[in-house]
Amino acid sequence: MKSQLSRRQSREQAFLLAFERNFQEETVKDLCETAMEIRDFEIDDFAINLLEQIETHEEEINILIEKHANGWSLKRISKVSLSVLQLAISELKYTDTSQVKAENPVSVIINEAVLLAKKYASDKESAFVNGVLGSVVRSKEL
Repeated sequence: MKSQLSRRQSREQAFLLAFERNFQEETVKDLCETAMEIRDFEIDDFAINLLEQIETHEEEINILIEKHANGWSLKRISKVSLSVLQLAISELKYTDTSQVKAENPVSVIINEAVLLAKKYASDKESAFVNGVLGSVVRSKEL
């Protein structure tokens, strides 16, 4: 595993694999093995941890997303937005070491999610991601 990546690069790695997982429904282990073998894609520990949290808590994460998406069902949310939201919520809710949270405050995690949505989707979707994450944080359900 590669560990010299920035948090932004790690989140982007995790996003790409979470996006793929939303289509193929493979385990994190299988996705990572395939990415490393076929695509020469090195994955760091932080990205793997985020993906494992999504896999472990997917139902709870998706319930939070649907609850705070103002009437949008998961089926209506684009795969890009869904993957970004799953990733951000997994980091916000399930990353529990105080050192990691000190290095990655809520505002940074949300900003990184919005930047991913802008890069891989549109400004409209990034605004949607920002709104959902803001609602989740304000609800104190994290």
